[in-house]
Amino acid sequence: MTIELPVTVTSAACCIGDTCAPLTRAPITPGGAEDLSVLLKALADPMRLRLVSMIAAHEGGEACVCDLTEPLGLTQPTVSHHLKVLADAGYLTRTKRGTWAYYALVPGALDSVAALLRTV
Repeated sequence: MTIELPVTVTSAACCIGDTCAPLTRAPITPGGAEDLSVLLKALADPMRLRLVSMIAAHEGGEACVCDLTEPLGLTQPTVSHHLKVLADAGYLTRTKRGTWAYYALVPGALDSVAALLRTV
């Protein structure tokens, strides 16, 4: 199953999925720039970058919120907020097990954004 980032873009110069063209091939539309900036802002926070890295490197490729608070030195509500931002941007999936939420990186999510930033 392929999960695409939730972006609606009106230009072929910026899209998510198999038909992406790098930003250097054609000018991005104002709407496309706005959509892409939301995705990039979600990753632009140092704690969120650490969370993505920690989750991807965690055993089984997923981590519980309870596994992330201590290494980051943050409270559970703060970690949960950062995880929600990443999940809303389409980078993480969330599954609930009992009282805990487990997060995993969406396959290809980072590749989709990276493809837009390529120069060729």
